[in-house]
Amino acid sequence: MPNRSMKQDDPLEDFTRREITLDGIGKAVHVTGKGPAVIVMTEMPGISPHVARFARWVRDAGFTVYMPSLFGRDGAVPGAEEGAAIFQRACVSAEFRAMASNQSSPVTKWLRALARFAHDECGGPGVGAIGMCFTGNFALTMMLEPSMLAPVLSQPSLPLNDPAGIEIGPDEVKAVRERLERENLTVMAYRFAGDKFCMAQRFQAYSEALGDRFVGRVLPDSAANTDLAPFFAQHVTTPHSVVTAHLIDEAGQPTIAARDEILAFFRQRLVPQR
Repeated sequence: MPNRSMKQDDPLEDFTRREITLDGIGKAVHVTGKGPAVIVMTEMPGISPHVARFARWVRDAGFTVYMPSLFGRDGAVPGAEEGAAIFQRACVSAEFRAMASNQSSPVTKWLRALARFAHDECGGPGVGAIGMCFTGNFALTMMLEPSMLAPVLSQPSLPLNDPAGIEIGPDEVKAVRERLERENLTVMAYRFAGDKFCMAQRFQAYSEALGDRFVGRVLPDSAANTDLAPFFAQHVTTPHSVVTAHLIDEAGQPTIAARDEILAFFRQRLVPQR
């Protein structure tokens, strides 16, 4: 994959922008690659060059990436003022439950439909998904869709006002746990130790809800990139984005190890074993 500046807007020219309508709701989805499907859900405040870079890593590992546009300007470097405005709009949007524990964001219904759609198009054993930050918990709720096999939760940040809360209803999390046990599946999750948006209490809540089916990784704050876009420099004042903005793209770095573990997890669950 060619080196690209993370400080310039990404034209996403190697993705195909598709308008996909599911359950009567249309959204733009950027698609690239071949192989089993992996849904890459952007962090706040949108599909930044860092998010697109991660999607390309997934593609280059042998997958078809479906990257839905959920908020923000696709490909834009996150600016401080624009990013804050996008964040504020998302917090009051009917699609998200930014402040509510024990219930799933309505947009997860559409994302489950996207998983079915992507599985139909790509085939294979099933679909993987990763959510980040604002979308961090969505891959867990998507496990209510049978085609979903490989959920990754990267710094799941909702609900914003309850560090020990998880953004999924009690009946839903019960159904997910039963499926994880029944099908011998696991949920991978990542956070930085000092992240103020995804704290230790949240991972503890996941552990209590999912038992040993929840595999949480905690990275040291010293492993975080400090050369940040304006939105992160001003509004995200602790290490946060494990595989995007705070990833250090150098061999041997803990964030690169996390990325490689995620890619291996997708391969293990989604690539047919010979």
